[in-house]
Amino acid sequence: MDISLEKVMDNAKKWLSSSFDADTKKEVQDLINNNPEELKERFYKDLEFGTGGMRGVMGVGTNRINKYTLGKNTQGLSNYLKKVYPEAAHKVAIAYDCRHNSNTLAKVVADVLSANGITVYLFSELRPTPELSFAVKYLDCQCGIVLTASHNPPEYNGYKVYWTDGGQIVPPQDGEIINEINSLDFTDINFNSNESLIKFIDKDVDEAFINASLENGSFNAKGKDQFKIVFTSLHGTSITTVPEVLKRAGFDVHIVEEQAKPDGNFPTVQSPNPEEPEALTMALKMADEIDADMVVGTDPDCDRLGIAVRDLHGKMILLNGNQTMVMMTKFLLDQWKRKDQIKGNEFIASTIVSTPMMNELANAYGVEYKIGLTGFKWIAKMIKDHPEQPFIGGGEESFGFMVGDFVRDKDAVTATLLACEIAAEAKANKSSFYKDLLQAYVDYGFYKEKLISITKKGISGAEEIKKMMIDLREKPVQSIDGSKVLKIEDYSTSISYNLQSGVKESIQIPKSNVLIYYTEDGTKIAARPSGTEPKIKFYISVNKPLESIDDFEATQNELDSKIDRIIKELNFN
Repeated sequence: MDISLEKVMDNAKKWLSSSFDADTKKEVQDLINNNPEELKERFYKDLEFGTGGMRGVMGVGTNRINKYTLGKNTQGLSNYLKKVYPEAAHKVAIAYDCRHNSNTLAKVVADVLSANGITVYLFSELRPTPELSFAVKYLDCQCGIVLTASHNPPEYNGYKVYWTDGGQIVPPQDGEIINEINSLDFTDINFNSNESLIKFIDKDVDEAFINASLENGSFNAKGKDQFKIVFTSLHGTSITTVPEVLKRAGFDVHIVEEQAKPDGNFPTVQSPNPEEPEALTMALKMADEIDADMVVGTDPDCDRLGIAVRDLHGKMILLNGNQTMVMMTKFLLDQWKRKDQIKGNEFIASTIVSTPMMNELANAYGVEYKIGLTGFKWIAKMIKDHPEQPFIGGGEESFGFMVGDFVRDKDAVTATLLACEIAAEAKANKSSFYKDLLQAYVDYGFYKEKLISITKKGISGAEEIKKMMIDLREKPVQSIDGSKVLKIEDYSTSISYNLQSGVKESIQIPKSNVLIYYTEDGTKIAARPSGTEPKIKFYISVNKPLESIDDFEATQNELDSKIDRIIKELNFN
């Protein structure tokens, strides 16, 4: 990428004007004088407000999260709200997580909104992201904002925007808001807050959210008094809600106290990401010490959860997001079926990079399977676009799940409760969460997935990721592990191409930088640059029939070997 030094310098010098505070101007001048490379990283582009919001490293500069970049977003959003709802009493809910500066940045956002005559409902302390989604509808707001960077490293923060239905913004609102923001200059931001319009919220919304979680996630499972849970919040927001929800549902919960205090440094883990086994090390150790049945860990903003259960040999193992999603969806389908609530127009949902096993479940239970791009905003859009179809539940491979539609984003609070209900019920029935998963493989096919995530930081990293995607498109793979590629789906062009027949079909899903290969033997491989991190991700799915649980380990070894061969063959490193 050819970055003009002149352009960088022009961008930086604008931050020396009177519109910026003294500390900011001093830091920018120091970068100009002493650190041209860092100056380039911070000012070579504007940190993009994407289709869900903004996420990035905190610091001074146009390519950083700070009061000015977030202030500009909020000013644009304020202008947009007034255009779309000219006669309304404008109301916006704001929540924030445990990260450094989240509380002060949340107040900056509230200040800008109130300066524009908008009433703000600001949580008085940190809260889970799903509670913000709930609060938007509960408080009858047009919009919601949460300050979070999910499971990114400590130096990151972010800004996500929700619309009237409690889901993240989607077309056409996203593009219209982006255009409004891009039309502004930093001098257009109104930081002069109207404190009378800022209302602090806490217990009342908490109680309503907790009660809704219990109503949607509790199924009066048997054996709760004999079921032991270890829970860790990984220094995040879930400590405010999850233990209370589990306690009220009747569960015995043991909290990892060393990780219970919210802390943006995440001092006990390398990454506060429940997808990473290392993050649950302390919880797993406690589970073995007290002979617990299940471990649950949530990410900092409490929208993702990782669970560990005991395998056939009594060893605690971490399940992946596809496995927990399949089990939660199957359990919900069983509940609906038992109550004779499945009439044929209900639906479950997931994403294009998640396990194809979800489709097998939908077919088996006679419900529709809707599939969308990565991100729960697309599932929320499905619910909004199809009010005539009851939504049962759905998720994605990245450890997120949504139970019903009372929250319109992934919700680790209710999903944690649901996972515990499933496992307690299974144990009471002389089975286990793990055994029931293996039985699902016998019933619907053994699907095995693996995610390869490659980090490429900075300007050069972005170019490397771009080049990798270009190569995959211009030099398509013809076979994978000896199996012919039958079809390639390119979501950037919305074209599905059958390599055998030559037929091209249109993909009825919004455009995205995703490429998916399908082979004769049912292998599926997707490539997708991350929208929130400097990474490119490869999603591998292989499958094989499983005749019985006794055959599980041998069949799993076969599928693991196949995945290893694919990784080596396609040079995913």
